[in-house]
Amino acid sequence: MKHVIKLLIVDDETRFLKTIAQRLTKRGFDVRTASNGPDAIALARYEKFDIALLDLKMPGIDGGQVLRVLKGEHEFLEAIILTGHGSLESAVELTKIGAFSYLPKPYELEKLIEVLKDAYEARLMKKFEADQTKMDRIMTAAEGESPLGILRKLRELDDGRK
Repeated sequence: MKHVIKLLIVDDETRFLKTIAQRLTKRGFDVRTASNGPDAIALARYEKFDIALLDLKMPGIDGGQVLRVLKGEHEFLEAIILTGHGSLESAVELTKIGAFSYLPKPYELEKLIEVLKDAYEARLMKKFEADQTKMDRIMTAAEGESPLGILRKLRELDDGRK
């Protein structure tokens, strides 16, 4: 069974938001939308997403601020900035705080889909590596321990995760 990529799209231009959501839904993505930063943050707290596609310039909480919150709260979420008002400086800054990619508007649908798939693959790799590290810690903790000791160490390992 193929996993459907769960995508959160955030943009204050409602016509653009509706159009891109329809186009990506037709391409097999599971899409949710928000027209502002606070709604996006609230939605991401309620529902888990693989990728967030964020408009940079929005009134109130902009895409950079939304990116900071989402990356802080969702360890494996990848984010792509899509903007018509970008600069090299903002691209560098947003990449440093966790943006996977930075694309200009207007966008080419095929290029966007390619970047979304690359971001999803990066997400899977990060998750796999984290799971592998956790498994290694579990195996190390299990060596020479009683069943109760193993359970205590497992709880310690689990308490340290987001």
